[in-house]
Amino acid sequence: MSSISKSGSVAGAVCFFLILMASGAFLTPDVTAAQERGPQAVSAQELQTAINRLGNLDYSIRMNASRTIRRAPAAQAVPALIQAVSEHTDGYVRFRALVLLSGFKDPRTPDVVRGVLNDPNNRLREVAYAWFEHNPNPGMIPQLLQRLEREQDDFLRPALVRALAAQGTDPRVRDTLLIDVRRGQDFFRGAVIEALGDYRATYAVQAIIEVAALDGPLRDDAALALGRVGDQRALETLAGLQRTASRESQPAIAAAICLLGINCASHERYLSDTLHFAMQNRGFQELLRQTATALSALAARGNQNSLQLLLDVGIPSDNPARAPLALAVAGAAIRNTPLLLATLERYSNRDGAIALLGEGFDMLEEDFNEELFFVTVRYGYWQAADGTPARAVSEALVQKLEF
Repeated sequence: MSSISKSGSVAGAVCFFLILMASGAFLTPDVTAAQERGPQAVSAQELQTAINRLGNLDYSIRMNASRTIRRAPAAQAVPALIQAVSEHTDGYVRFRALVLLSGFKDPRTPDVVRGVLNDPNNRLREVAYAWFEHNPNPGMIPQLLQRLEREQDDFLRPALVRALAAQGTDPRVRDTLLIDVRRGQDFFRGAVIEALGDYRATYAVQAIIEVAALDGPLRDDAALALGRVGDQRALETLAGLQRTASRESQPAIAAAICLLGINCASHERYLSDTLHFAMQNRGFQELLRQTATALSALAARGNQNSLQLLLDVGIPSDNPARAPLALAVAGAAIRNTPLLLATLERYSNRDGAIALLGEGFDMLEEDFNEELFFVTVRYGYWQAADGTPARAVSEALVQKLEF
């Protein structure tokens, strides 16, 4: 497999909007003003050349190749992408072809995705797991559980866990994930806890409370997960941690209590004060990172104040402080794209916000979810009337993030 690192912005969001890709909601590759023309036909040779260039070492060439494929009519692009996934000799091209295929709501895609679950190409398996998270299929649960026992790559296991967590009503999934809260490396356990929080796994509250009660690297993950689940049983534990946990853990705890709907205004003020303190005083990078993560979790659940604070502080910032703020904005954007779009419609420094978002996407490394973000933005572009803020925001994102 080619080892091409990601150096461009892609993005992520809601699977519902994928159908727009197949129905002609595309942009032409070069002229934004001509986007209304819809899909742009290309020759078979041009399309194949674009697919081959998905593995080019030059980012600008890879980016333009992706743009060409995204804007090709589905009747042309889908068969070519399916063939590339199964037959191309470059492993990175196969991976990028599957990511792009996920942007076309085609009935053949589920079979293609199932076909790569046992592929030796790690990137392909990661995309497959992400696809099943957004397209839950109860019939796939046994196979996904088998994959969890055999998947050795700790960087792929989080995506697989999320695919299972999306089907948490199944007792087999519940039993397995409850065990995985307590076993394995901290990195993997943290991913399990985060997934349980994102999918509001009330069945896991007691297990997560037990993790939060222990002083260790998983405490912050557990606190935020308890807030995301939204079960009031966690309040006593979180209130206790406010009195005893370290300074670096306090942002996660404050955000978690806010997510439970308790004293949100005061916890927002605390997070704002802490963020400004960490920005103004050198040597508090870890506190800054934890605060940015906490604010991102609130923004992902619809808290516009938190997203705006990240933008207000992040746009004029410099590294090393800038990186965790950009990453926090990108994380919120793929988990709550409608909130990001609504915020950008009213935000005074739209270009600065999009630049910060783009930097965050470069670090995020969530190709599948980022591709879904592209789909959502294009959907918004087509739905918005000429001259409206929604139209202007979508057009700016397409131009500046180069998709």
